[in-house]
Amino acid sequence: MTDKKKYWFPAKRFGWGWGLPTTWQGWVVVLAFFVLLAVGGAYLQPHRGNGLFLIYAGVLCVLLTVVCWLKGEPPGSRRGE
Repeated sequence: MTDKKKYWFPAKRFGWGWGLPTTWQGWVVVLAFFVLLAVGGAYLQPHRGNGLFLIYAGVLCVLLTVVCWLKGEPPGSRRGE
C-alpha cells in the first residue's frame, strides 16, 4: 500500500492552476459544475435577468476552485519541468 496522496486534479504542467481531473471523483465534480451552470442558465436568466445568473455562476466558480484547492495538487507557477 502506498502513502502517496491521490489528487483529483493534477497541477498544470505550464502556468498556475489545475488540469483536467484524473479520478472519477474529479470528473463528477466537473460534471456537476456544468450541470448546475446549465440549469441555472436555463432557469435564472430568462426569469430573473443576467445579474442574478452572474452571481450564481460566480458562486459556482468559487466552489469549484475550493474543491480543486482542497483535493488537487498544490498549485504553483510551473514552467514545464
